[in-house]
Amino acid sequence: MKQWIYIVVLSIFFTLFMGRVVDAEEKEIACLAEAVYFEARSEGLLSQLGVAVVILNRAKLNSYPSNLCDVVHQSRLWQGNPVRNKCMFSYWCDGKPERITDSDAYERSLFVAKMALNGVTIELISKATHYHARYVKPFWSTSDRFKRLGKFDNHIFYLDIKAK
Repeated sequence: MKQWIYIVVLSIFFTLFMGRVVDAEEKEIACLAEAVYFEARSEGLLSQLGVAVVILNRAKLNSYPSNLCDVVHQSRLWQGNPVRNKCMFSYWCDGKPERITDSDAYERSLFVAKMALNGVTIELISKATHYHARYVKPFWSTSDRFKRLGKFDNHIFYLDIKAK
């Protein structure tokens, strides 16, 4: 029930500012929506927005590429292709083709991407630089370098306290 309140409030906010031009090219919007779709399409709005926030935060840091597509597709490469399980975002190198098959879920992902690009965020995780699904435990998640900020649905969000 509480999530529906957030959805309504965010929807109204986004509708009011729909005319505002986002500071990204169509390709970058598509890359952000792609990541939201593949990383969190089955999750609620807050988790999806959290994924977008992490990507946008990384693009602002010197330790990551500044282009959203480069952030989303950042990976270890071999002969020009991402090495399996060596990507910043798991969907990009899981060995499966990136096919968008659920048009409704993609439209929601596009909506979330545009909201995030227009400055909509979640205060609790507004500075998040990392996340993972709660059913996995990446090695970095227990490091003192990462501060756990919060959890939405199946995603746990973190801040890399040393990122610049």
